[in-house]
Amino acid sequence: MTCTVDVIVETPKGSAQKYDYVPNTPFFKMKKILPSGMVFPYDFGFIPKTKGEDGDPLDVIVISEFQSFPGVIMKCRIIGGIKAEQSKQKNSDKLIRNDRFLAIPKCSNIFQDVEKMEDLPGQITDQLEAFFADYNKLEGKKFKALDKMGPREAQKLIEGQLE
Repeated sequence: MTCTVDVIVETPKGSAQKYDYVPNTPFFKMKKILPSGMVFPYDFGFIPKTKGEDGDPLDVIVISEFQSFPGVIMKCRIIGGIKAEQSKQKNSDKLIRNDRFLAIPKCSNIFQDVEKMEDLPGQITDQLEAFFADYNKLEGKKFKALDKMGPREAQKLIEGQLE
């Protein structure tokens, strides 16, 4: 059984600007501009009505052949995730769990047969781990990928963090 969720995109694939949703409003704010040459490799967003250990909704990377835009809601299949820890504040050694779930849009043509992370080329997950390590390092934070998870484990974690 495939876990499907709604994902709200905050930052689109290819963007050098990081956007954040402003809760209880219809708006997104530009949080920062990434260094020259650094862009989000895929759409980045969250699963509404969830709450992770960091107090924010659960993070999702949407692997697809297209770029969307901030605020779009996409029905997606969860194919797994990257278990991770990261520091919540700059220059802090205290790490908290902040997993990154991976999803495929239900409307994708190219990735329609991808059901689990292992169905993707290995470079995709390796590059995502490197991106988040570099992204956090720029903010003076630490990011540590712990392990990968399959779709069933991801689904259980998501269900356990519904508000």
